[in-house]
Amino acid sequence: MKALLNFYTNEWFFAVPMTVMTLVAFLLVAWRHLLNVSAKTRMDKFLPELQSQLKRNGTKGAVALCRNERGLIPNVLYVAGLEASEQGVAAMRRSMASAVELEIVPRLNFLLAPILAIAKISTMVGLLGTVISMIGTFSKIGEATAKGAGAGGGGNVGAQAESIGLALFATALGLLTAIPLVFMHVLFKDWIARFETKMKASAQKLIVLVQNAKAGTLEDPLEGKADAAPARSRGEKPARGRRPADADDEDDEEDEDDDDRRSSRRERARR
Repeated sequence: MKALLNFYTNEWFFAVPMTVMTLVAFLLVAWRHLLNVSAKTRMDKFLPELQSQLKRNGTKGAVALCRNERGLIPNVLYVAGLEASEQGVAAMRRSMASAVELEIVPRLNFLLAPILAIAKISTMVGLLGTVISMIGTFSKIGEATAKGAGAGGGGNVGAQAESIGLALFATALGLLTAIPLVFMHVLFKDWIARFETKMKASAQKLIVLVQNAKAGTLEDPLEGKADAAPARSRGEKPARGRRPADADDEDDEEDEDDDDRRSSRRERARR
């Protein structure tokens, strides 16, 4: 701890800028992480709502629902696709591809360049601080050696060992800044690659939903849940193995017809 204090006291012109770079870099990492969290959407919950809205209110209702979401897939990708849905599937694909390239990918890569730049610069700044400190230290060692030789002694060369240790603090601080930043940069790049794969799958699902809506075969996944909810709240259990009342009436009518036929046959036999 004493050596670190000496480094900040004696080598402040390197220690202070490197500390500021470290703090700024980790603030950028935290900011990028929060942006990634806000970009995500639970598609397994959102898609049934979108399908229901598309079934009930059409494209305009689906666009309004997507605009209310914060995630990049509904708010940007799905809005671009739905707005071009009237022009066909090819237009939807072109519109979503443009949205991915011009809007989503730049947002996903936001702050990654400064993070990587600080990771590379901090190492070089630390090495520069070490080199400059070592130059000064070796100059002092040379002067001490010359004085010692002139006085008939070896000089106080060992006293400069502390200065050499202080010089190495700059390199250590640069590495402590760069290593976590490079690691986080790799993780962010991997997250972006997986998010792009998720966007492609989500875009294909939207195209299928729109095609089914135009064909009139789209079902409302929330309609069955809404009908089942009141029955569950009243404690009613769904009937199992029951036949519809219309089927029972038909069976009764068939039995009556059979009885009439049998009675007519008996009368004929008696005659």
